[in-house]
Amino acid sequence: MEEYQVESNIRIVKPGTRGELIGPNGETLKLPTDWAFLPAGDAGVTRKVTSKGLYWRVEIKKGRRTISLGIWAPETTILQAQQEVQQIRLTDEYKKKQTYAVERREKKQTEYEADFCLAIESFLDFHPDYNELEKKLARAVTVHAIPVGSGTVARTQLIPIEERAAHAVIAWMRHQTTAYDNLKIARVKGERRAVRRSLAQQSVELLASYREGSNVPANCPLQKALSKLQ
Repeated sequence: MEEYQVESNIRIVKPGTRGELIGPNGETLKLPTDWAFLPAGDAGVTRKVTSKGLYWRVEIKKGRRTISLGIWAPETTILQAQQEVQQIRLTDEYKKKQTYAVERREKKQTEYEADFCLAIESFLDFHPDYNELEKKLARAVTVHAIPVGSGTVARTQLIPIEERAAHAVIAWMRHQTTAYDNLKIARVKGERRAVRRSLAQQSVELLASYREGSNVPANCPLQKALSKLQ
């Protein structure tokens, strides 16, 4: 077991299989006896603690993401940070700022929802005969994709909103107008991606019919999916 070194003020560690902590080089670490664990979740307290410059952050990998489980730090530092943050949160000034922040987020979300819905309508670009269906589909996709924390492509800022809208439509159609959710896909590398590509092409062809104004049968999977939303 490696003894705690005072000069190692900040570490990024990961949990071991038996409750121990593993350092960046695979070494087993020993925690100071006067330290405590602060779970992730309260950003205000965490910032207070980490500002002192003495902590070990526990992280795990989940797919491509790195997730923080929390931090180990001197127990007195954590308790002091919690008390200070609690005092701040009881002030009228803090409460006003929180109210303003909530209103600002809600306004921003409403504006983005409207912009995203318009971006979807622009992507769909249905023939005038299917204008009503276009708006209904755009609304359905927006409601599904837009919520904060949904984890959908609509929430990313890495690509333009036009691309987000296109991806969101295809993703919605994959689940609502194809048998994707019930398919048994072989656990072979690249197989799921190939299936998604194939289904996406089917969705593109289906959308083309509405853009061209073609006569679409009443049992069209898109219309059936939308009819369930009524």
